[in-house]
Amino acid sequence: MKTVTSIKLDKQVKEEAGKLASRMGLNLSSVVNATLKRFVMERRVVFSLAPEFNAKTKREILKMRRDVKQQKDIIGPFDSFEDLKTSLMK
Repeated sequence: MKTVTSIKLDKQVKEEAGKLASRMGLNLSSVVNATLKRFVMERRVVFSLAPEFNAKTKREILKMRRDVKQQKDIIGPFDSFEDLKTSLMK
């Protein structure tokens, strides 16, 4: 037997979740049902959020990857930890 439940959600989260579910061929109700079933079966809640970098950090990471590939702005290797510290202080 099915029942209707009303819950309060953040509008943006609901919209994003609905779009993502749709792209996966699901509706939001199916996602919520599956999540609640897992909660009941496992008797625990798992929060697993992947870190999301902001635009500036993403650009910096891409720049560093390009620099490494081109062997640009690379220092080292170092013969000692002291050499590394000296290089960082420049």
